[in-house]
Amino acid sequence: MSRPFTIGLTGGIGSGKSAVSDRFAELGAAIVDTDAIAHELTGLGGAAMPAIAAAFGDSVVQADGALDRTAMRGLAFGDSSARARLEAILHPMIRAESDARVRRAGAPYMILAVPLLVESGSFRERCDRILVVDCPEAMQVERVRTRSGLSEQQVRAIMAAQASRAQRLAAADDVVDNSGSLEALNARVAELDGQYRALASSAARLS
Repeated sequence: MSRPFTIGLTGGIGSGKSAVSDRFAELGAAIVDTDAIAHELTGLGGAAMPAIAAAFGDSVVQADGALDRTAMRGLAFGDSSARARLEAILHPMIRAESDARVRRAGAPYMILAVPLLVESGSFRERCDRILVVDCPEAMQVERVRTRSGLSEQQVRAIMAAQASRAQRLAAADDVVDNSGSLEALNARVAELDGQYRALASSAARLS
């Protein structure tokens, strides 16, 4: 089965990817969210947990067998080699599951939400267009601090491990500015929804 017309949705931490993704879902797009897949893989009974426990030990495993995300975050963002080992375990599993879900999508087009899309060539190859959710870095920091309780230093460490704002914008085919009102955000997503439906229809006729 061929995959549907696919939009790669990305943005830095705190940019508002989830709000944009939710709005596209309300308009009828199919959504595959790699963050959600990662949470499933590292949750209670998650398929990635045996390999993570073997690689990092019990210090990153909660009593119920799920990943201790706070402990793992501290390890991964404080040590690039630890982050690379974690990614080597998770990324192939996330790619396989996201590919399977994309193939099953029954919608006019598909949103593939990948926080590290710009950094990952393998995911970029799966997308027909790249959509970046953008806002100023200071706004990213404040949003993440408000929702998670992390310090500014911790948030900026996470941001430093991601592509820069300039790199994401350079890779974008389309941009959603999420620094304004909810009304403006919804209007922009509705505009893009119309464009993507037209592009998907054209691609289907040519295939």
